[in-house]
This record gives sequence, structure tokens and C-alpha cells, in this order.
Amino acid sequence: MTARPDFYRFHNGQKAPLQFSEAEYEARLAGLRARMADLGCEAAVLTSMHNVSYYSGFTYCAFGRPYALVVTPETSVTISAGIDAGQPWRRCHGDNITYTDWQRDNYWRAILSVTGPGRALGYESDHLTLWQMGKLESFLRPAQMVDLFDTTMRQRMMKSPAEIALIRAGAAVADVGGYAIREAIRPGAREIEVAMAGRDAMELEIARRFPEAEYRDTWVWFQSELNTDGAHNPVTARALQRGDILSLNTFPMISGYYTALERTLFVQEVDAASLALWQANIGAHELGISLLRPGARCSEVTEAINRYFEERDLLQYRTFGYGHSFGVLSHYYGREAGLELREDIDTVLEPGMVISMEPMLTIAEGQPGAGGYREHDILVITEDGNENITGYPYGPEFNVVG
Repeated sequence: MTARPDFYRFHNGQKAPLQFSEAEYEARLAGLRARMADLGCEAAVLTSMHNVSYYSGFTYCAFGRPYALVVTPETSVTISAGIDAGQPWRRCHGDNITYTDWQRDNYWRAILSVTGPGRALGYESDHLTLWQMGKLESFLRPAQMVDLFDTTMRQRMMKSPAEIALIRAGAAVADVGGYAIREAIRPGAREIEVAMAGRDAMELEIARRFPEAEYRDTWVWFQSELNTDGAHNPVTARALQRGDILSLNTFPMISGYYTALERTLFVQEVDAASLALWQANIGAHELGISLLRPGARCSEVTEAINRYFEERDLLQYRTFGYGHSFGVLSHYYGREAGLELREDIDTVLEPGMVISMEPMLTIAEGQPGAGGYREHDILVITEDGNENITGYPYGPEFNVVG
């Protein structure tokens, strides 16, 4: 019988142009290696989609299989499943090893071929499961385990000029989706039809701006009436009616990077109770934007917006934090939890961070003004304040439509 390998290198075709330059990825890896050295870490086994993508440019599709990026002082190697053939190598910075499924745990044998046994190993506590941790300990026999979850998150929180340029492009694409949705809104149109108009417009715009990229995962959540009560409620086939409250949410995905546009709208008319709530939420949105500047503490920004709502007897209708970081994340993966506008986050804003302002009020069905009200802009923290890179207008003058 022909010998079947546990793993091998399948460098099929030429390397594809990645979203960022070789120098950008080398700078990220240099930052990671410096952090590893400070923690006494000899090799890192990164397993999350966001960190593999951030440090290598390869955004994997797991489908139940494990993937990794192994980083040592000398090398960076993505570890991918045979089902993907040569695509991971073409779409990653650095080397790639393909593991086979001829026998169980070839994934860990491939990782061992890079790390060697008995090293001080870095891992991600927020991603590696207990089951896979047992495999790591059995196959790699680490001399020491070093948690890299927090330090890698903090590195990702500070955006490079190249990342900010990509996020800026993503915000512009989100606006394109927003305008397409606005044009599709009319009584009788179904949520799914309106959402498709926004998604299609964004995907075409991404392909126009980035003709050498891979395209996947761009989506829209377009919600109406009761379905607006949650920020992440899926699209339905409900038909729109005059007077409906709407929530527009566009999410272009470009090379693993997430951006968003979120707006409150109404179909053709808005009643007085709804308008008052909408305007109050807009006031919170504008207050929050004014507070996002270097030196501001996330918890203090949160408390200031809380006071605004409390003065208007609306704080009890707030549903989640007021904003979050941007970068390599999506509804499937990633979260820079250290940069969120919440009471329990004391991170101080610095130039180069990118954060949203997105207050939301939810009024229960049967009450005056029932529905979910949310505005969302993306802000780049600058040396003396912030730059708002979202262009689609908010408020009733532009968003009572159909």
C-alpha cells in the first residue's frame, strides 16, 4: 500500500496578493514576537479565526476541522486541512502545512513539526477548548503554558494606517448598502427582499474596490416592527406596512475585517411617541460621539450616556453597551472585548483605536413608540478627538421613507 503522509506542504500555484503588504504582516509578527519574548513564550499556537487572520492574512473556514498559525522567533506557519488544498498557502503570509485525515490528530502532529516538544507554548484561553487543550498537552508536552489571549487582543486594538484605510473603505461600502436599502423600502416589500438589495449592492462595491480579494460573509440584518427589538435579530419574510419602525444594519466583510452601518427608519410616517424616542436616542448618539477622544475612559463615556438617559427616564430601555472596537471580527469570530463602551471596561482611548457609537433603546410591544431605536457610526480616534467615517445620514429628515 502507498504510504500516506500525516502532513505535507502543498504549495499549489503562485501566492495571491493579500489585503495588506508583506511589511504590514511582518510588523504584526514582530509585535507578537516581542510580546511573546516578554512573557517567556518560545512558540505560539494561535487557533482563533481572528488571530490566524490578523497575523497571516488567511481567514479559515473551519467546518468542524481545527486550524492554526504557529509562530516561533524564526517562522510563521499556517496549519490547514487537506480539504482546502493549496488555497491556504496562496492566501497566507509565510509558510503553510497541510494535515491529512488518514489518522486522527494529524493536526497536532503537523503543529509539533514546527514547535518541537517541551517548549514554553503560547495559546488562546478564550478559544482553545478543554478537549483540544488536552491534545496540545499530550502531543506537544509543553514545559510551560503562556496565555496570549489578552496581549494579542491589545495588539489588535491599535490599528495601523493600513488597517484604518481598509476600515474606512468598509464604512463607505456599508453606506452603499444603506442607500440601496433605503431605495428598496416601500409598503408591501418583505424584509428579505430589502436585505438582499443591500447585500448585493455591497458585494458588487467590494468587488469593484478590491478586485483581487476573496468575497464572502457580507450580510444585512433588516428588521421591521417587533423584529427591531434586538440588534442581532435575523431577517424574516414580514411585509412592510405604513408607519412601521425599521432597523437598517449593513455589514460588509473585507478580508476578515468587519464594518457596519445601523440606522432607525420609518415607513412613510412616524407617530409622535416614536419620534420623541428616536430623537432622544439621537441625542445620546451625538453626546457619545462628542466624548470619544484620547484620554477618555470607556467606563466614563458609558456613565455619561447613562446619565443622559436617566435624566429622561429612559435608562431602563437601554439593551447593551454603547460601542465596540473594529478590526478582524464578524458574527462568527473575534471580539476585542477590552475596547467596549461598558461600565466594566476601563480602557483609555488612544489615537489609532477605532470604535463605534451605537446607543439603542428597546420599547416593548404595546407601549407607545414600541420598537428598537439604534444609530451606529464608526469613529477613528485621532490626536485631538475623533473622525467619523460613516457617511449615511441619521434622523427623521432623511429616514422616513417609502
